[in-house]
Amino acid sequence: HPQGLELFRVSTMNMTRLVFILTLFTVCTSASLELFGQELSLQQHAAEIDAVVIKEMKSQQLVGLAIGIIHNGQVGYVKGYGFEDRENKVAVTTRSLFRWASISKTLTAITALQLVDQKQLKLDSDVRSLIPEFPQQSYDGKPVTVTIRQLLSHHGGIVHYSNGKVVRTRRKYTKDHPFKDVVVALDTFNRSPLVHAPGKQFSYTTHGFILLSAAVQRAGNEPFAEQVNKRIAQPLKLTTLRPDYQWETIPHRAVGYKKIGNIIMRSTNSDVSWKLGGGGFLSSIEDLAKYNAGLVRGGLVTKTSQETMWTPQGTSQGQPSGYGLGFSVRSLNGIKYVGHSGAQEKTRTDLSFIPQKKIGVVVMTNSEYGKPKEIARALYPLLRSFD
Repeated sequence: HPQGLELFRVSTMNMTRLVFILTLFTVCTSASLELFGQELSLQQHAAEIDAVVIKEMKSQQLVGLAIGIIHNGQVGYVKGYGFEDRENKVAVTTRSLFRWASISKTLTAITALQLVDQKQLKLDSDVRSLIPEFPQQSYDGKPVTVTIRQLLSHHGGIVHYSNGKVVRTRRKYTKDHPFKDVVVALDTFNRSPLVHAPGKQFSYTTHGFILLSAAVQRAGNEPFAEQVNKRIAQPLKLTTLRPDYQWETIPHRAVGYKKIGNIIMRSTNSDVSWKLGGGGFLSSIEDLAKYNAGLVRGGLVTKTSQETMWTPQGTSQGQPSGYGLGFSVRSLNGIKYVGHSGAQEKTRTDLSFIPQKKIGVVVMTNSEYGKPKEIARALYPLLRSFD
């Protein structure tokens, strides 16, 4: 009967749709349960994790601390301990904001390598091709070239804080906070002589990454901070990552503490806007952990750039440095560890991960005398035992 055939077709179509929906639901539910299982497995070990962290915290007399653990390429555990503001009894939470300090250099490296992938920047090009106002460099009376690769690997010979004479350009500025522009921030050191010939040796330098951030700004044709936001923060959903501008009111920005003798007191709130690409960002522990998980999973840069970035760069004389392009790289018992640490007024930080095992640890403290790397080292054996 025609009506019966039509009803059969409708029923068959609805059944097909139902099967598709149930299949999709099963796949999505299985994926969700798998991720939930990863998170649950670490929550079940919360007491063990906390015992390690609290022991280190007491030993180091830290005021405030936050940690994050990456497991199977996902954020599996984050927690705050102690005080964001001791005097006002404000506890550290997973939303407290800590300075990244030199971990900020990894953001500069990622944005630079993305531009390389997009053929807007060349690793072995002269930085002055993008920043012609940066003075021509010379060493032993001869003109020399400083490349993007050398800046990324700390082989450019650019002065750091105390390894050579820091000479700045003196001028009057018409704008408030002029060093918010990373090109103008070059005035803080651009007349300094090189500490060695480019490529000759490894010489860690925050100023070199200020110069690199200016090159990123020019190559990407957009303010450096905005590129970090669009290229890294937005894709990874890092909602608290931002420049640590002292003139802005930023809720839950952690107070810093220093130790003089046995006395622990509030630290100075120094301006770090002038060194944004070398050490001027801050975020919550949640966002630092999400960033670390994003690095572990990959995808921020091409596989070729990632491999280059995480390969120790040698000097022009073939000496290894233990540093890739914006990341420290070390091998322990045949296992590659990648990461970066940070040390600055108000903070000590550490980010590290094992790419092949898809695990990692991030640590942030507002105690300048803290040793976050020791906390990470204490957590890794525990983390590896969870597999």
